[in-house]
Amino acid sequence: MKYEAVIGLEIHVQLNAATKLFCDCPNRPGDAPNRNVCPVCLWLPGALPRLSQEALEKAVLGCLALNCTIQNESAFDQKVYYYPDLPKGYQLSQHHKPLARNGWVDIVGPDGGLKRLCIHHIHMEEDVAKLVHETEGRTPISLVDFNRAGTPLIEIVSEPDMHTPHDAMEYVKALRAQLRYTGSAECSLEQGTLRVDANISLRPVGTEVLNTKVEVKNMNSIHNVGDAIAYEIIRQTECLEKGEPIVLHTRLWDPERRVTAPMRAKFEGPCVPDPSVAPIVVTDVWLDAVRGRLPEMPARKSARFMETYGLEPDEAAAMSAERDLSEFFESVVERDLPPRKTAGWIASQLVPLLRERNRSVGQTHLTAERFAALLGALKKEIVNTQSAREILGQLLDSPDALEEIIQKGGHRQLSDTGDLETLVDRVLAAHPADVADYRSGNPKVLGFLMGQAMKASQGKANPKVLKALLAQRLG
Repeated sequence: MKYEAVIGLEIHVQLNAATKLFCDCPNRPGDAPNRNVCPVCLWLPGALPRLSQEALEKAVLGCLALNCTIQNESAFDQKVYYYPDLPKGYQLSQHHKPLARNGWVDIVGPDGGLKRLCIHHIHMEEDVAKLVHETEGRTPISLVDFNRAGTPLIEIVSEPDMHTPHDAMEYVKALRAQLRYTGSAECSLEQGTLRVDANISLRPVGTEVLNTKVEVKNMNSIHNVGDAIAYEIIRQTECLEKGEPIVLHTRLWDPERRVTAPMRAKFEGPCVPDPSVAPIVVTDVWLDAVRGRLPEMPARKSARFMETYGLEPDEAAAMSAERDLSEFFESVVERDLPPRKTAGWIASQLVPLLRERNRSVGQTHLTAERFAALLGALKKEIVNTQSAREILGQLLDSPDALEEIIQKGGHRQLSDTGDLETLVDRVLAAHPADVADYRSGNPKVLGFLMGQAMKASQGKANPKVLKALLAQRLG
């Protein structure tokens, strides 16, 4: 029997508000253990939670960016379960009345067409504490760090309308890009500010029934999301073919072994309305004010880049993927530089260097003005492409002026015909067999000799002048 996967994602996003959700403790989970705590975090007797206005605004911005309908009234519930990371025995979450419903994001399908994936609802909740498992002597111990307890989250619950690992990966990418644009969240899978849980089930192709699902956790990259779902589809298919029932439970993705492993039985505790946090009532005036803070979103910006700057669809998509990079691109182009060449340099040279350093462009010394000056120096043939690549890395890491970097590194391009003629003659004299091979009718040798001449000039020769001189000498 042929099966179809049914996939739904639950995504927890940590909001970058200055404080926790219900108190004034700093929202910095990475600080020294138990540094940022108070009676509300620890749920001491008499402590009352107070909802953060900033966290609410950032949550609403995120919901609007994902095309959701904000509910007129939402409320917090007590999600009851007993675990050491939860001091009060329940988590404050919006179960019965979530903040927003009925959103969507568009992804590009394998066939290149747009596919709309729907969001069931988005609710706010507090994060729990962090368990740290260590060994004291030979005895395993577990410690609790309450810095994370009370961190503001939104949980985005999709409809079960994804059917492939590709759908899930593209959904996470699109959702992450939209949320980052709002400035409400960092959305880093690697750092845990975005966490993905996947619910996966199988059904015979052509049926609409939703069968028993299995939840998979611990996927800390986009690729791990795809790999974990793909493995789980294969595992469940093999179970069904053997006649083994699928049991409701939670599994962990093991990135080393590249398998999912059983974690625990799936348990849903009761959710009861919480009397200590007042309902959230959203007025049209307040919502319009928050909506007015939404930036131009990636899809609209990509369309504008194609219309205004003549970018191809893939170029426009690359330049609009991240808000800071899109603003950097526009700022460079405004300095009278060709848009497509600028986009090409950003995509092929700048972005890989930023990934190597694990930084955004705003966390480096590179400004639009300095980048434009580098492209200007390349256009005026002050430096060649190879040197420009090396200089770009230094502009990221050093505040030194472009001219100073060129001078110190000896990057100025050699364009003097007399000097290059001497260099060409030396290279040809060192490779007589290759020269003879070229003159016998093998044009491919020119590329080899060109490479040898560039090497002899330590990469500083003007390629156009050099190639012309080589052709002249060989001719």
